[in-house]
Amino acid sequence: MAAVAQGKKGPKGPKGPSRLGREVVGRIVALRAQHRSLRAIGAEVGVSEFSVRRALKLAADRGAAETAGTAGAPAAAEPAAPAPDARQPELPILPAPVARAAERAAAGELEAASPVFAAAARVPHAGLFLAFPALEASGLLEGAKAVYGSLPNGFYGLESILVDAVLRALAGEARAEGATRFNPADLGRVLGLDRAPEVKTIRRRLGQLAETGKAQELIAALAAHHLTSTGPGGENLAAVLYVDGHVRAYQGTKKIGKLYSTRLKFPVPATEETWVADAHGSPVFVVMAEPGASLAGELRALLPELRTAVGDGRRVLVGFDQGGWSPALFAHMAGAGFDVLTWRKGATPDLGEALFTGVAHTDEHGETRTWFAADTLVDLPLAATKTTGEVFQMRQISRIVPTKGGGTRQIHLLTTDLNLNAGEAIHRLGARWRQENQFRYARMHFDLDSHDSYAGTDDDPERMVPNPARARAYQKVLAARKHHAEAAAEADAALLALKNPPAGTNEVTVTNAMINQAKAPLWGAETALTTAEAAHQRLPQRVRLGDLAPGQQVADTETKLITHAIRMAAYNAAMTLAREIRTNTGYAKATNEAHALIRQAFHQSGDIDPTVPGHLTIRLDPLPTKRATNAIAELCDHLSATKTRYPGTGLILRYALKNTTQP
Repeated sequence: MAAVAQGKKGPKGPKGPSRLGREVVGRIVALRAQHRSLRAIGAEVGVSEFSVRRALKLAADRGAAETAGTAGAPAAAEPAAPAPDARQPELPILPAPVARAAERAAAGELEAASPVFAAAARVPHAGLFLAFPALEASGLLEGAKAVYGSLPNGFYGLESILVDAVLRALAGEARAEGATRFNPADLGRVLGLDRAPEVKTIRRRLGQLAETGKAQELIAALAAHHLTSTGPGGENLAAVLYVDGHVRAYQGTKKIGKLYSTRLKFPVPATEETWVADAHGSPVFVVMAEPGASLAGELRALLPELRTAVGDGRRVLVGFDQGGWSPALFAHMAGAGFDVLTWRKGATPDLGEALFTGVAHTDEHGETRTWFAADTLVDLPLAATKTTGEVFQMRQISRIVPTKGGGTRQIHLLTTDLNLNAGEAIHRLGARWRQENQFRYARMHFDLDSHDSYAGTDDDPERMVPNPARARAYQKVLAARKHHAEAAAEADAALLALKNPPAGTNEVTVTNAMINQAKAPLWGAETALTTAEAAHQRLPQRVRLGDLAPGQQVADTETKLITHAIRMAAYNAAMTLAREIRTNTGYAKATNEAHALIRQAFHQSGDIDPTVPGHLTIRLDPLPTKRATNAIAELCDHLSATKTRYPGTGLILRYALKNTTQP
C-alpha cells in the first residue's frame, strides 16, 4: 500500500502558462507554409509535435472567427499569418460572384457577357487556369471564331461555351451532363462569370452551332492550325501522320447499322470514324466514315483534306494498319505526294538470314533501340491490272521476332519512302500504337464514345450496301469446297485400295460398279459444290439499304464532330502540359506520372487576384507532396513566361504557388 501511495500522482491540471502564444503560433504557421514537417517545426520552435498540431488548429479557428466577425472586411489568404507577404495580398475567401443581373436581363440584346474577375481566395478548380496557354495553342477558339463568327445573342457567348466545355473535359466531365457535378458559382469564377452554364444551356448553344452544318470546317481549321504551328519538339509534326478507324458503339434505342468492333470482338450497332494523329499520337483530324466503308476507301478520300491541312507540297509519311491494305491505294498515295508505312498483308515467303543486319534508331527522348532487320524491294501486283502483270514496287523491311511457342517468325513492313532509315521506319510504325493509346486515354478521361446528341436522321434507303446473303452463301461455298476436297481424298484412297489388293491375292478384277461405288461420294460433293457456287453467283453483290434494313437511321454527326473538336483541344492541352512537366521541371517521376500530376493540378484550389492592372494572377494552393508542389511551381513560372491573355479580355495570366517566388 505504501508503494502505491508513493506512486500516486497529483490532480491533473495545467502545470504552467501555455507556450502557444500568438507569436509562437504565427511562427509555426509560417514554417508550415514552407512545407516543413510537423516534427521539424516542433524541433525548431521547441514544442512537441502535438503542440504543433494544436497551434495550427488554433490558427485556423482564429482565422475563421475573424472572418465571420468582420463584416465586409477581407480575410487573410493564409490563416493567422503574422504579417502577410506584400506579394500575396489578403483576398476575401469565396466572396459572392460579381453581380451580372443587368447583363442577364439584357441577354437578348447582348452578343455575349465578357469575363469579369473579382478577387477571391481558395477558389475551387483554380488549377484549371493552367490550361489556358495550351488551349490558346490548340487553336480551338481562333478556329471557332473564323468558322462560326459568333452565337446568337445571349449571356453565354461562343468563347464562354467552348472554354467551359474544355475545362469540364479537363476536369473529367466532358459530357454536357457533367455540368451537374460542379457548383455553378465555383466554375463560374474560373470563367469570369457569376455562374457556369447549365446542361440545358450547353445543349441549346451546341445545337445552335450544329444547325450551321460547319462542324467539319471547324475540324479542318483545327488540323491546319495544328500542322502548321510549331510546338515543343514538334517542329515538323506533319512529317508523320497516323490514320486509323474507330468504331463507336451505340447503346440507344434507334435502329443503327451494325459494325464489327475489334475491341468488343463482335458486331454491334455503331458508327465509324476515321481519325488522323500526328507523330506524337495527338489527334489532328476526324471525319465520320460512311457506314461500312473500308479504311482504304476512307484514306483515298482523305488525301485532299490532308494536303490542305499540311499547307504545302512536302511529302508526308502516313502510317496505318492492315485495314488500309491496297496496292492500288499505295500507288495513288505515292503519286499524290504521300509516303506509305504499313504492315504487309497475306502470306509472304521468309527471307534468308544472311540478309538480316542490325539497325538502330534514337527517339525524341534520347533512347536508342536496335533491331535485326532485312531491307529489300518487292513488287506488288495491282489488283485492277492482274491480267496485264502490272506491279507497284515498294520497300520491304523485315524483322525476325519470337513466337509464343519459343520459335521465331518473320514480319514485314512496307513503305514507299526509299530514304528513310530502316530503324526509324520500324520505330515509326511501332509508334502507331500512340494513336491507339490516344483512343484509350480519351475513352477513360474525356468520354470519347459518349452520346453527346440523341438526335438521328433517316439513312438513305437508296444507298447500295453489301449483300449479307451473298456473304452467307459464300460460306456455304467454302464448306462445299472443303467437303469436296475430303471426298476426293477418300475416293483416291478407295481406288488405290482396289488396284492394290492385299498380299496373297493373284488376280485383281476392278469393275465399273466398284469404281462407281468408290466415286459416288465425290460425285455427290461435286454436285453440292456446283449448286452452292451457282446460288452464290445468282445473288447480287450489293442491294438497296431500304430493302435490307427499312427504317435504319444514322446518329447525329454535327454535334458529335463539335464535341470531338472540344475533346481534341482538351486532349492536346493536357498532353502539352504533361510534356512541359517532363521537359521544363525537375519532377523525378515525370516520365510515368506527368499526366496524373497535371490532372491533380487541375483540381487544385487557389486564389484569383486581378488587383494588378492588366494582369490576372493565379496563386495555387500547395499540393499534398513537396515534389509535386515544386514541379507545379516550375510549371507556373514557365506558363507565366508565355504571357497568355485570358480569352475575351486584355488580362495577361500570371501563375504561382503560394509562398513561392511570385511573377
